[in-house]
Amino acid sequence: MSNTEITAKVRRMKRLQAKAEQLNTEITAIQDEIKAVMLEQDTEELRAGEYKIRYALITSNRFDSKAFRASYDALYQQFVKPTTSRRFSVA
Repeated sequence: MSNTEITAKVRRMKRLQAKAEQLNTEITAIQDEIKAVMLEQDTEELRAGEYKIRYALITSNRFDSKAFRASYDALYQQFVKPTTSRRFSVA
């Protein structure tokens, strides 16, 4: 693939990312409106036509690795495993 083709692809990608950002902003705004109605009605589940909408409070327990490391650094270091990945970015 030539440099010109890559440049064209990056430009198209950037345009598509901008559209996706606009759509995500609109989606979030609609979700926020629906959530506000559900909070106002004090309900976790709402039926709208063929749709069942849920906005429920979820509680989960997560391991606090930062606190564990602060208290038991030597033990923490025994179980730390390095990982590698690739990151794609365009500036």
